[in-house]
Amino acid sequence: MKLALGFVLILFLCSLHGRSTAQSCVDEAFSGNRSYSSCSSLPYLNASLHWTYHPSNASLDVAYRALQSSSGWVAWAINPTSSGMAGANAFLAFPNPTTGATTVFTTPISSTGLIPSDVADGNLTFAVYGREAEYSSAGGYYTIYASLELPGNDTQQNTVWQASTTFSDGVPYGHRFSGDNVLSLASLDFSVQGGGLTN
Repeated sequence: MKLALGFVLILFLCSLHGRSTAQSCVDEAFSGNRSYSSCSSLPYLNASLHWTYHPSNASLDVAYRALQSSSGWVAWAINPTSSGMAGANAFLAFPNPTTGATTVFTTPISSTGLIPSDVADGNLTFAVYGREAEYSSAGGYYTIYASLELPGNDTQQNTVWQASTTFSDGVPYGHRFSGDNVLSLASLDFSVQGGGLTN
C-alpha cells in the first residue's frame, strides 16, 4: 500500500514539474538581443510577460508574448484605475490589412461598450517611450515590445491581456466573453521577481 501511494505521489510531482516547465517563461529569447530581468507566465491565453523595471525614473521595458495565428491579434494593457478592461491602456499587435506587416497600436479603452471606430492608434494616459511588435511564424506567436512610464510611479499595476481573430475595418474588434478571455487579468508588482501575480 505504501509503495503504491509513493508511486502515485511521484507521478503527481512529475506532472506538476512538467506543467511548470511547459509554462516557464525563463527560456524565451527575443530579437535584437533584448533581455529582461523578470518574467511571469500568465495563467490564460498562452501568454507571458517579461520586463525590466528602472527605479531611477519609474519606467518599464516590457515584452508581451502570446500564441496566436498570423491572422489574429493580441493585446496587453495596464489599467491604472480598475481591474477590468474599462480604463485600460492597451498595446495591440495585428497584421496590417494592406501590407500584412505586424502593426502595433496604443489604444485607450474607455468602456466595455466599444464601437469599431474607438479602436484607433492614440495616446495613452501615461508616457510611452517606444513600441514595436513582431510575429514569429516559426513559433506562432506575437511579441509586443514597449518602453513606458509606470502610472503614478507605482510598481503595483492592474494588467489585462486579450486575444482574438475578429476584426472590423482591418483593426482588432471583439473577442469572446467567456472562458480565458474574461479571466485574463491580474495584478502585478513590477519591482518583484516574477511579479507576485494575483488575480
